[in-house]
Amino acid sequence: MRVCQSSPLFPLSTTTMGLLKLSALLALLFSGGALATITDPKVLDACPGYKATHVATHGSQLTADLTLAGKPCNVFGSDIQKLKLQVTYETKKRIHVKITDASARRYEIPESILPRPDADHSVNPRSADIQFNYTTSPFSFSIFRTKTKEVLFSTASHPLIFEPQYLRVKTNLPNNPNVYGLGEHTDSFRLPTHNYTRTLWSRDSYSVPNGTNLYGNHPVYFEHRTTGTHAVFLANSNGMDIKIDDAGTSSLEYNIIGGILDFYFLAGSETDPTELARQYAEVVGKPAEVPYWSFGFHQCRFGYKDYIDVSQVIGNYSANGIPLETMWTDIDYMDRRRTFTVDPQYFPLKRMREIVDFLHSHDQRFILMVDPAIAYLPGEKYGPFDRGTAADIWLKAANGSAPSLGAVWPGVTVYPDWFHPKVQDYWTNEFKIFNDPKTGIDVDGAWIDMNEPASFCNYPCTDPFEQVREQGLPPPRTAPVPNPNTPIFLRAEIESHKGIDHSHDNLQSPPYAIQNAAGSGSLSDRTAYVDAIHANGLVEYDTHNLYGTMMSTVTHKALLARRPGLKTFVITRSTFAGAGTSVGKWLGDNMSEWPQYRASIAGVLGMAGVYQVPMVGADICGFGGNTTETLCARWAMLGAFYPFMRNHNGDTSISQEFYRWPVVAQAAKNTLDIRYRLTDYIYTALHKAHVDGTPILQPLWYQYPKDPSTFPIDLQFFFGDSILVSPVTEENSTSVTAYFPKDIFYDFTTLAPFRGTGNSVTLKNVNFTSIPVHIRGGVVLPLREKGTMTTTQLRKTDFELVVAPGTDGKASGSLYLDDGVSIVQKATTEVKFDFKKGKLTVSGKFGFPTKVDVSRVRFLGVQRAPHSVEVNGHRVKKGSFTHDAARQVLTVNVGIAFKQGFTVSFD
Repeated sequence: MRVCQSSPLFPLSTTTMGLLKLSALLALLFSGGALATITDPKVLDACPGYKATHVATHGSQLTADLTLAGKPCNVFGSDIQKLKLQVTYETKKRIHVKITDASARRYEIPESILPRPDADHSVNPRSADIQFNYTTSPFSFSIFRTKTKEVLFSTASHPLIFEPQYLRVKTNLPNNPNVYGLGEHTDSFRLPTHNYTRTLWSRDSYSVPNGTNLYGNHPVYFEHRTTGTHAVFLANSNGMDIKIDDAGTSSLEYNIIGGILDFYFLAGSETDPTELARQYAEVVGKPAEVPYWSFGFHQCRFGYKDYIDVSQVIGNYSANGIPLETMWTDIDYMDRRRTFTVDPQYFPLKRMREIVDFLHSHDQRFILMVDPAIAYLPGEKYGPFDRGTAADIWLKAANGSAPSLGAVWPGVTVYPDWFHPKVQDYWTNEFKIFNDPKTGIDVDGAWIDMNEPASFCNYPCTDPFEQVREQGLPPPRTAPVPNPNTPIFLRAEIESHKGIDHSHDNLQSPPYAIQNAAGSGSLSDRTAYVDAIHANGLVEYDTHNLYGTMMSTVTHKALLARRPGLKTFVITRSTFAGAGTSVGKWLGDNMSEWPQYRASIAGVLGMAGVYQVPMVGADICGFGGNTTETLCARWAMLGAFYPFMRNHNGDTSISQEFYRWPVVAQAAKNTLDIRYRLTDYIYTALHKAHVDGTPILQPLWYQYPKDPSTFPIDLQFFFGDSILVSPVTEENSTSVTAYFPKDIFYDFTTLAPFRGTGNSVTLKNVNFTSIPVHIRGGVVLPLREKGTMTTTQLRKTDFELVVAPGTDGKASGSLYLDDGVSIVQKATTEVKFDFKKGKLTVSGKFGFPTKVDVSRVRFLGVQRAPHSVEVNGHRVKKGSFTHDAARQVLTVNVGIAFKQGFTVSFD
């Protein structure tokens, strides 16, 4: 154990202590109406902090008592006198630092929600890649790299504050730091560093505004330097403000309204940022694999007025030659917005089953939205409410007996308590009844929304019945009732937490007010009340940020029960750390605006590149407001490179299906062809992410970590690790200025080489049906020969291999194939591609029968026509290969059954 004991750096004076009056703290109205607590950092930095005593080391673990080192600050409550410190070197690259109240039990994230990684107790701290260092009085600690002594995290001169409803930890940062993460947000991918606050508190955030808390919470940040990349993960689900500022010395400060300090410090890597992503996956869990078909194109909107609308959209995509894999339906289908119902007039069950049957007969899929809030309808024979009431699985009000009520789409509602031991059986049964293949709607996945949990009830929600009347919930239908005979397709075990005492805490208005942007800013505004009680004794104040992820897990298990052994596909709105182990995510109710088109890139990079939620996408063409033809065309092309690709918009917006405009239709066709040809490449990337956490979307600096010019870039990105996407990002523009590092790239469309020089290049004449896409040198890409209308057809289409050598003349790649749907595979095919000195070697195991050929191999950057070409050592006829001198492309037609290895070479 490497430790250091030193004298106090900044002794406290009585005069300084006199500053610690609550009167010195200002409660000001924050933008958007949220009440935020403003504090003077100098006041907080003058607190006494703690003194470390009884320090003991036991192999890979250090423990100590922390005792208040002077007169209490009591800034937002009474300082806790005694704390416990536990430091564990869990691996050579991960240190776990945990600080808790020594005398009372405090809330911690339950292991059932965020399972913790095992520690390797054989780790020798002296040989670890990072080290924990501490000062005894006042207690401070730092984390530094063992080899270089570079400090990565340091609380020096910033005393620890630990009170019942306020915890504060502050670390120094280097000047002009490159900090990423701390989502969910719509700010730049590299976070601002001047007077910046990231608030973590789930809320329904229509229009996803910048600078505010949104739907989900991921309290992890990656910090990148030219000397390496590391991460800090705080396993705490309470509300918090995380402040970054460069006033004086750059710093990052946590202000948390409950729980404990539970930090994981990850060493990352000095050379490969993706190694850090893999280390984070070891902590929060590796992403789930999804069905092959889920990488197809999805269509939805809020506002399809009836089943005829839905059927016509399906027919129109087919008629216009635009691939459609999955049709979705928003809450429009529900009877009076009630979950697990269909409207008998507008979406009659018989006609909905016809739609599903039609889709399935054409190798397409269907998904419906499901909301957590269940209509409160005692005595009205509403099965989902009655069955939930009988099982007593509703979240309870503060009195512990009556259900906690809210106001959501169907009117007054109750909320399932995801901690209840019977809630999984309840939820699974509702899915089983409603989605029964013989009697219900046989969906292929699930879409869960409003799970922050959202409520339309304005705080204080003393009478949700009155608010429902005032807001007209559920909203009435205005469209005429369709003729029901109209032809269609024309054009657990419970954990106990009752020992946590909140009796002396102000849950509704804690003394430190985070910058919650919901309504008035109160924690309970437009959500479930924070004093609501779960079945295991936990209160919503502590677990609020977990609600969406818990619903995700329960829904994932419900789908597994419906179709045992098959991969699930669930898309959610609210997430917490670890959500990617069960579900994917869409970025919520964005707007049809160019700034949000641009912001979506940072959004998907955050989820897929940092938070380990790879199946992510934004609503293509925008959800709120009216899109334009050019915006929708550009967004259709950008969206083709989201892992989850779905067009979705709101009920008050114009229709924006791709076929509505000729230009958009052509743009969609062009990029869907690229996307579908790349499906096996990205499916392979997701499999690798599932195995080890390697991200399937990457910012440029992941591949070029020593190039400072890449650090702020969030308008370009890598799809997988090899496809560089540089979308046009300005309205009405037909050019884009893109950065190309010092490397060789190849135009995806022409395959011609392009040498990057570490400068920005203006790509001109980018029409409204094309998007600049380049292949990074050094890779072998397995592509389908052409795109198709469905992924079922795609899997019957031959492959072609594109060999794109790097500056060293070498290239490599891989391909993973399976049946696309099973969790446990009977057989898989795993192929390796290696190219050097003019020879491509294809090898691996071919357990899963592809039943297709490799039709051709294209070698890029070949400056002159070869004298000869050989396949498996045998010279081929001259007519079997061609050389394009202008584009430097050698094409070799091989026509080999893709069931074994082979070689192709030229000289």
